Amino acid sequence: MELKDASAALSALGHVTRLSIFRQLVEAGPEGRTPGQIAEALSLAGATLSFHLKELAAAGLIEGEAHGRNISYRADFDAMNGLLEFLTRNCCGGDAGRCAPTAPTTSKRAPARKA
Repeated sequence: MELKDASAALSALGHVTRLSIFRQLVEAGPEGRTPGQIAEALSLAGATLSFHLKELAAAGLIEGEAHGRNISYRADFDAMNGLLEFLTRNCCGGDAGRCAPTAPTTSKRAPARKA
Protein backbone atom coordinates (compact mmCIF):
# COMPACT_ATOMS: atom_id res chain seq x y z
CA MET A 1 0.00 0.00 0.00
CA GLU A 2 1.23 3.46 -0.86
CA LEU A 3 1.02 6.61 1.26
CA LYS A 4 -1.81 8.08 -0.86
CA ASP A 5 -3.93 4.91 -0.50
CA ALA A 6 -3.25 4.65 3.24
CA SER A 7 -4.20 8.29 3.70
CA ALA A 8 -7.51 7.77 1.85
CA ALA A 9 -8.29 4.66 3.92
CA LEU A 10 -7.48 6.35 7.22
CA SER A 11 -9.50 9.40 6.24
CA ALA A 12 -12.51 7.21 5.45
CA LEU A 13 -12.17 5.34 8.73
CA GLY A 14 -11.72 8.62 10.62
CA HIS A 15 -15.48 9.16 10.73
CA VAL A 16 -17.42 7.45 13.52
CA THR A 17 -20.23 6.22 11.27
CA ARG A 18 -17.90 4.86 8.59
CA LEU A 19 -15.74 3.15 11.19
CA SER A 20 -18.87 1.56 12.67
CA ILE A 21 -20.00 0.37 9.23
CA PHE A 22 -16.57 -1.05 8.48
CA ARG A 23 -16.49 -2.90 11.80
CA GLN A 24 -19.93 -4.36 11.03
CA LEU A 25 -18.60 -5.66 7.72
CA VAL A 26 -15.41 -7.05 9.28
CA GLU A 27 -17.56 -8.85 11.86
CA ALA A 28 -19.77 -10.29 9.10
CA GLY A 29 -16.79 -11.87 7.35
CA PRO A 30 -16.72 -12.77 3.65
CA GLU A 31 -20.51 -13.14 3.47
CA GLY A 32 -20.94 -9.43 4.14
CA ARG A 33 -24.18 -7.69 4.98
CA THR A 34 -26.97 -6.02 3.10
CA PRO A 35 -27.57 -2.29 3.48
CA GLY A 36 -30.77 -3.10 5.36
CA GLN A 37 -28.87 -5.21 7.91
CA ILE A 38 -26.26 -2.49 8.39
CA ALA A 39 -28.86 0.28 8.65
CA GLU A 40 -30.83 -1.67 11.25
CA ALA A 41 -27.78 -2.56 13.33
CA LEU A 42 -26.55 1.05 13.40
CA SER A 43 -29.91 2.86 13.27
CA LEU A 44 -28.99 4.73 10.10
CA ALA A 45 -31.23 6.29 7.47
CA GLY A 46 -30.84 4.83 4.00
CA ALA A 47 -29.45 8.01 2.43
CA THR A 48 -26.90 8.40 5.22
CA LEU A 49 -25.79 4.80 4.90
CA SER A 50 -25.52 5.09 1.12
CA PHE A 51 -23.25 8.14 1.43
CA HIS A 52 -20.92 6.39 3.86
CA LEU A 53 -20.82 3.14 1.86
CA LYS A 54 -19.79 5.18 -1.18
CA GLU A 55 -16.95 6.80 0.77
CA LEU A 56 -15.68 3.45 2.09
CA ALA A 57 -15.85 1.95 -1.41
CA ALA A 58 -13.98 4.93 -2.90
CA ALA A 59 -11.23 4.39 -0.31
CA GLY A 60 -11.00 0.75 -1.40
CA LEU A 61 -12.02 -0.65 1.98
CA ILE A 62 -15.28 -2.35 0.98
CA GLU A 63 -16.83 -3.84 -2.10
CA GLY A 64 -20.40 -4.49 -3.09
CA GLU A 65 -21.74 -7.51 -4.93
CA ALA A 66 -25.10 -7.58 -6.67
CA HIS A 67 -27.42 -10.51 -6.04
CA GLY A 68 -30.31 -9.85 -8.38
CA ARG A 69 -31.87 -6.63 -7.11
CA ASN A 70 -30.00 -6.78 -3.80
CA ILE A 71 -26.44 -5.81 -2.94
CA SER A 72 -24.23 -7.28 -0.26
CA TYR A 73 -21.27 -5.30 1.01
CA ARG A 74 -18.18 -6.87 2.50
CA ALA A 75 -14.91 -5.62 3.89
CA ASP A 76 -11.94 -5.91 1.57
CA PHE A 77 -9.70 -7.90 3.89
CA ASP A 78 -6.69 -7.56 1.59
CA ALA A 79 -7.01 -3.77 1.78
CA MET A 80 -7.47 -3.90 5.56
CA ASN A 81 -4.40 -6.09 6.00
CA GLY A 82 -2.47 -3.91 3.56
CA LEU A 83 -3.27 -0.87 5.70
CA LEU A 84 -2.12 -2.66 8.84
CA GLU A 85 1.08 -3.73 7.10
CA PHE A 86 1.66 -0.17 5.89
CA LEU A 87 1.22 1.21 9.41
CA THR A 88 3.63 -1.28 10.95
CA ARG A 89 6.21 -1.44 8.13
CA ASN A 90 9.69 -0.82 9.48
CA CYS A 91 8.40 -0.64 13.04
CA CYS A 92 11.24 0.21 15.40
CA GLY A 93 13.60 0.62 12.47
CA GLY A 94 13.04 -2.98 11.40
CA ASP A 95 14.17 -4.41 14.74
CA ALA A 96 11.12 -6.41 15.79
CA GLY A 97 12.72 -7.16 19.17
CA ARG A 98 12.41 -3.49 20.13
CA CYS A 99 8.72 -3.24 19.29
CA ALA A 100 6.14 -3.39 22.05
CA PRO A 101 4.14 -6.60 22.25
CA THR A 102 0.91 -6.66 20.29
CA ALA A 103 -2.25 -5.64 22.07
CA PRO A 104 -4.59 -8.43 23.19
CA THR A 105 -7.52 -9.10 20.88
CA THR A 106 -10.03 -8.49 23.67
CA SER A 107 -9.96 -5.53 25.97
CA LYS A 108 -10.69 -5.82 29.63
CA ARG A 109 -11.78 -2.62 31.26
CA ALA A 110 -11.65 -2.00 34.93
CA PRO A 111 -15.09 -1.76 36.50
CA ALA A 112 -16.44 1.78 36.70
CA ARG A 113 -16.02 3.46 40.05
CA LYS A 114 -19.14 4.28 41.97
CA ALA A 115 -19.46 7.84 43.15
